[in-house]
Amino acid sequence: MNPFELQKERVLVFTHEPANQLELAYELLSGLNNFHVRKDTTPNCLRIRYSVEHYSLEGLEKALIKEGFCFQYSLFGQFRKTLVYYCEDVQYHNLKTPEPRTKNNSQEVFVKAYGHHPHGDHDDTPQDQRESK
Repeated sequence: MNPFELQKERVLVFTHEPANQLELAYELLSGLNNFHVRKDTTPNCLRIRYSVEHYSLEGLEKALIKEGFCFQYSLFGQFRKTLVYYCEDVQYHNLKTPEPRTKNNSQEVFVKAYGHHPHGDHDDTPQDQRESK
């Protein structure tokens, strides 16, 4: 997987009330490792950048909501947020999945399979009796 595909840049849109929540969220998020946050040009917005290896939008928003922050989403924004949650979850779980077998390593697979199954060179004589012949 391309490491640049793991880097995400999102915008968090906060409601107008409570008044100081943007500043508090900025301070809180600035303290996270492997995480970048800056104030956006749009009012009540923070622009965040993170890797799916370390964070997810869903996890970040849930943690902020638990701390009392409020987000503002339009109907389309709500749909987009749900889609982002799903895509990031799939990407994260795909990171944990081993590489699939490809044609490049198919010979290795057949060699291992051949070694585990009886074939024409198989000798049923016990090992200790083979040497005495």
